[in-house]
Amino acid sequence: MNPSFNLFKQIITHPIKFRFFLFQRLPAAFFTGLRIHYFDADKCIVRIRYSWFSMNPFKSIYFAVEAMAAEMCSGMLAFGQVYQRTPKVSMLVVKMEVSFVKKATGIILFTCEDGTAIQNTINEAISTKEGKIFVSKSIGRNQLNEVVAEFNITWSFKAKM
Repeated sequence: MNPSFNLFKQIITHPIKFRFFLFQRLPAAFFTGLRIHYFDADKCIVRIRYSWFSMNPFKSIYFAVEAMAAEMCSGMLAFGQVYQRTPKVSMLVVKMEVSFVKKATGIILFTCEDGTAIQNTINEAISTKEGKIFVSKSIGRNQLNEVVAEFNITWSFKAKM
């Protein structure tokens, strides 16, 4: 595990530091109200809710806001593993596939449980000095625990030597 992971976790799980982090690095996520609901090395849950900032004309959450939440829950797991790491590791979304299953209204929780696999992929990118690809799954569920969307997000990791 990245030695700086716990420092990153302290920032992400602190309400004020997290909002500053979003405002500074992900302003669209800040304004749409994305929040970390749960975070550890293995799993991240991001909460979004239907509001004026997140709505579409059909009285549901805009697909791009769902995509931000899905990307954030896998991205935070990855970012925690590259945060202040030596050597530095670049991370980039290279592909996204999605299935919208149900209308997203109310509060939606997006969950990614790929932390260990992401960590292993980043460690492999560092040890082999080659770019590595990983496909993470983020699943959005409503308050009734019904799946509203499933995202497969393809990440590329490369150590900067």
